[in-house]
Amino acid sequence: MATYIMLSTLTDQGRKTVKSNPERIKEVNREVEAFGARVVAQYAVLGPYDFVNVVEAPDNETIARVSVELGSRGTVQLMTLPAIPMEVFAKKVKGK
Repeated sequence: MATYIMLSTLTDQGRKTVKSNPERIKEVNREVEAFGARVVAQYAVLGPYDFVNVVEAPDNETIARVSVELGSRGTVQLMTLPAIPMEVFAKKVKGK
């Protein structure tokens, strides 16, 4: 499985939802699993993003579907980044 960093910012509607039902976040994580991905770690953060999520998915197409499905609801804006493990990165830099 590939690893992705998903940075998310709640919209006004999303903030209202989380405030009235904080458990909604766990419900969304289960929905992500139904799309074929898995939330490995999740953090609420301060700054330009509200959450940092570490997500595993089998391929780019699956994580793209997750991003589109979640973003289409109007409660969150997402930026999804592929993450390369340092061991793999170091080998590629050495040309192996």
